Amino acid sequence: MTSTAMTRRGGNGRGIRSNEGIAGWLFVAPVLMILGLFLLLPILMALWVSLTGWRGQGSPFTSGTPFVGADNYTRLFTQDSLARLDFMTAIRNNIYFVAIVVPAQTVLALGLALVVNNRMLKGKSFFRTAFYFPSVTSSVAISVVFLFVFANSGAVNSLLSMVGISGPQWFADSRGVLHLLLGLVGVHDAPAALVSGGPGGLSWWEWLSGPSVAMCAIIMLVVWTTSGTFMLMFLAALQDVPVVLEEASVLDGANRWQQFRHVTLPMIRPTTFLVLTLGLISTWQVFDQIYVMSQGNPAKTTLTPAYLSYRTAFRDFDYGSGAAISFVLFLIIIVLTLVQRRVLRDRDDEPGRRPWWRRRRAGRS
Repeated sequence: MTSTAMTRRGGNGRGIRSNEGIAGWLFVAPVLMILGLFLLLPILMALWVSLTGWRGQGSPFTSGTPFVGADNYTRLFTQDSLARLDFMTAIRNNIYFVAIVVPAQTVLALGLALVVNNRMLKGKSFFRTAFYFPSVTSSVAISVVFLFVFANSGAVNSLLSMVGISGPQWFADSRGVLHLLLGLVGVHDAPAALVSGGPGGLSWWEWLSGPSVAMCAIIMLVVWTTSGTFMLMFLAALQDVPVVLEEASVLDGANRWQQFRHVTLPMIRPTTFLVLTLGLISTWQVFDQIYVMSQGNPAKTTLTPAYLSYRTAFRDFDYGSGAAISFVLFLIIIVLTLVQRRVLRDRDDEPGRRPWWRRRRAGRS
C-alpha cells in the first residue's frame, strides 16, 4: 500500500473525508448561526413566555415574571372558561376553512395548469400572467377590494339580484352554511341529541354548523389569491412529465382520463404533496385577511387560532396565553403535515406495487 493510500485511509484517524466534513461545517456555520439567532432562539424565547404569566411589563426573563408551567395550556383544553370557548371556536372555524380552501385551491390550481399547458392554447403568456396576478398583489389591498365587492349593495349582491336571489349581508351574517342547508329541508331547530355534549365546551350542533356566510366570503378570497402560485408549481411539474410515458399510454389504449389518472397524477405526486403541505400550513396560519375583513366577527364565526393568538397577546396583554395558542397551532400543523405525508407517500417503490404501464409491459415480455 502506498503512502498516499495510507494517508487517505487515515493513518492518524483523520483523512480526506474528515477534512471535507470540517470544511463543510465551516461553510454552513454562518447560515446556522443566522438561523439559530433569528429562528431557533425566538422560538425558544416564545416557548418560555408560554410557560409564564407575563403581561407585557418588563422583561419575561426576569425573576419577577410568574412561572405558571402548563396552566396556559390546560386552560385552553380542560378549564371551563371563555379562553377555552374562544379557542375551540377558532379551531372549529379553521377546520372548516382548511377543509374547503385546501382542496379547492389545489383542484383549481391543477385545472389552471392543465389549461395553460395545453399545446393548442394561444396566448399562454397572457393567461399565465392573468392567473398568477392575484398572487403577487397585496393581500391587504385585495381584502379591502373584497369588502366592497361583498358589501350589501356590492357587485356580488347586484349580480345575484339579476337572477332573482336576495344576497345576504356577507360580513354580518354569522349563520352556518350547513345550518342554512338544513333549514331548506325543514330543519330549523337543533335536534335534542345535538344541543348538549360535544368537545371543548361547544355543542355538537355548533360543531356541525359549517363555515359562516362571512367565512365563505373569506374562503373565496383566499382560493382566488393563492391558486395562481400553486398553478405555477403544477405547471412546472406537468412540463417535466416525460413525453415517452404519455405516448406509451396512448399505444396501450389509454384514453385521456386514464392517461391523466395513471400517468400524469403519479408523476406529479411530489408537487401535489408540496402544494397540499403549503396549503395546509398557510390555511392554519391565516391572519391578514381576518384582521382586515372581519377581526373574528360576526359572533366569532371568522375567528382563527392565529388571530386569536394575536388578540390575546397584543390586545388583552396576556402574552403567556397568546404564546401557548401559537405553540398549539404549531403542533397541529406538524401533526397534520406528518399525517398528510403518510397518506400521500409514494407507494410505487413498495414491493408488489408498480405503475400500470410497467405491469402491462412486464406481462407482454
